[in-house]
This record gives sequence, structure tokens and C-alpha cells, in this order.
Amino acid sequence: MAGPDTLEANASNFEKLTSGVSLVDFTATWCGPCQVLGPIVDRLATEFKGKVSVAKLDIDKNPEIAASFGVMGVPTLIFFKNGEVVDQHVGLLNEDALRKKLNNIAK
Repeated sequence: MAGPDTLEANASNFEKLTSGVSLVDFTATWCGPCQVLGPIVDRLATEFKGKVSVAKLDIDKNPEIAASFGVMGVPTLIFFKNGEVVDQHVGLLNEDALRKKLNNIAK
């Protein structure tokens, strides 16, 4: 379940979501580490509202998008700026480290 400021990414809105400054959390409902990371992503979506668009993409519902970015494991966090990938992280990331990455791309 996404937080109030976390968007749901899918094939119809992915390009628009990643056209500015954004974070996409590639996730899956069956993934334990994703369930740990999810609430952190949701909190930071609220904290960075208006600066960084934060979305979650279910890889089981959108396998083509996951494949197009070479996502081999979840969670995978991909950071975009103007449609280009500027950073990527596979696996869990603590809240402070994720906040730092978001601050870096929000500049």
C-alpha cells in the first residue's frame, strides 16, 4: 500500500513520471525487503513533495518496464532527472541514505 504522496507507476504514466526529478521504487508484493523499504519511500515521498516525484512500480504488473531498465532484483531504486537515469540502487537502503540521494537529485 502506497502512502498519500507516493504515485503508482505503470506503462501509461511512466514517461511522464520520469520526465522531471523523480524516484521510482521497483518493487513486488512478495518481496520481504520491499516491504521494509516501502514505508521509508512513502515517508520521503511526503517529505520531498513538490521537489521530487516518488513512485512505486510493481514489477509483476509491469515486467516490460522493469526489463527495459535491466531490473534483476527488487527492491531497485532508480533516480531520474529530465528523463535520464542519474543514480540507481539495488537492495535495502536506510532512510538517511535515501534522503541524501534525494537531496542530491533535487538540487
